[in-house]
Amino acid sequence: MVCLRSVLTASVAALSFLGSSQAASLADKLRSLTPSARSVLKRATPVAPHFVAYSDKYISTEPTVSDIWGFNVFALSFLESYGPADQAQEWAELTASERASILQEYDAAGISLIVSLFGSTETPTSSGYDPIGTANTMAAWVIQYGLQGVDIDYEDFAAFNAGTGAAEQWLGNFTQQLRTQLPQGQYILTHAPVAPWFTPNRWGGGGYLWINSVVGSLIDWTFLSYIRLPSSEGTTEYTTCDGLIYTSSTTWPESALFQIADNGVPLDKLVIGKPATTTDATNGYMSTTDLASCVAEAYAGGWNGGVMVWEYPDAASSWITAVRGNTWPVPLPQQQPTTSATPTSTAPTGTGNCAGIAAWQTGVAVSQIESRLLTGCLSVSRSMWVVTRSHTSEYF
Repeated sequence: MVCLRSVLTASVAALSFLGSSQAASLADKLRSLTPSARSVLKRATPVAPHFVAYSDKYISTEPTVSDIWGFNVFALSFLESYGPADQAQEWAELTASERASILQEYDAAGISLIVSLFGSTETPTSSGYDPIGTANTMAAWVIQYGLQGVDIDYEDFAAFNAGTGAAEQWLGNFTQQLRTQLPQGQYILTHAPVAPWFTPNRWGGGGYLWINSVVGSLIDWTFLSYIRLPSSEGTTEYTTCDGLIYTSSTTWPESALFQIADNGVPLDKLVIGKPATTTDATNGYMSTTDLASCVAEAYAGGWNGGVMVWEYPDAASSWITAVRGNTWPVPLPQQQPTTSATPTSTAPTGTGNCAGIAAWQTGVAVSQIESRLLTGCLSVSRSMWVVTRSHTSEYF
């Protein structure tokens, strides 16, 4: 785990050079950081908000950056106990050179490429999978194929509904072992439980509130799957802002966004998950207009976790642009990172902190900085002290 003191030191250094009025290039500023600060910046896990698309429908290769512009995480689905399937298999079948090229393009655009584990076709606990051995095998695959992390999409409903605690214990052991192989700060590790699993006093093993209490610190963020349910009850759940954000129904009580946070899960680790279309899930669908309204309302209430969608290509750049709306505006295409041989803009001529800032330099990608270029100069949001791995690796 990244030491908090080191993180704070790095954040101060990062903010100081981002806000500098010196004409020195960003590259020079990066090189001037201490080894400790550089190490933290390279290894730091992306901070909220997270905009995530799953990819399970067959496509012959990964989408281009422009196809998914506005997302910052792309999840290949799925890696199973026996090996890769669907889009994870497609990734494995690419040549090493093809994978390296895609990773470089995503990296430059601030997009992390991860793999999702299990999905609906596997029942790890009910099938008797060894959590330790399974974690070791899956982690080795992630490392071998150069991905930046994993998402645990556990859908063993029979084990969870049995109420014996076996499901919760399995997930706890599996998560702990994954972290021994995929260290925090170097690899992303997320969970994607159905939201009702957070309902208190409903699950014999304590549900996801117990899991959060045991291994929550090892989980970078959680996709709240407002997409599918543990039973046929409540199929209209989570389709209004009130039910999604504030107060879920008595069918699945205390499973709305802020209710889950009130029960002890850090609010900035909670990502709202929704289907892209009515054909992508049997329940939970909201139009992009309605979802954007809920996102804006939740943000105004102090949440900044982000949005996940099932799945690409039904949800591409236009979908996430609409959902982020005015809450987190997606920059125009001409503001995307460039690798041209000459600067692509002139220094802003504003006053105060904007005065005298140098034009963007070759190879410096700043798209991961959430506030982007909203006012003609770089405006850093409260969470964006990180210049992520993807934008610093070429300097270290």
